[in-house]
Amino acid sequence: MSREIKINKYKGNTHYSVRVVDSYGQEHHIGYYKHLYTNKLEEKAHEIWSNEVKQEPNSMDLAISALIKLDEQSGIYFTDNRGNHRDGLD
Repeated sequence: MSREIKINKYKGNTHYSVRVVDSYGQEHHIGYYKHLYTNKLEEKAHEIWSNEVKQEPNSMDLAISALIKLDEQSGIYFTDNRGNHRDGLD
């Protein structure tokens, strides 16, 4: 995987959400910014990249993931046309 800095507009285009992706493909949210200063963002990204550790999923993460897959297969859990995750129970 490649390392990336992802910048997306957030909440009415007044702020930016910044995420850093490490070489393991793990995303790290570094904050919301009204003004972007590339030197500060790059500094935080390099700090994350210099301390990369592949995180192993714990048993709770695996259990929740398995339950979500079961819900998706049975049609209970889905994503609507606006990208919202729904449980189909409301």
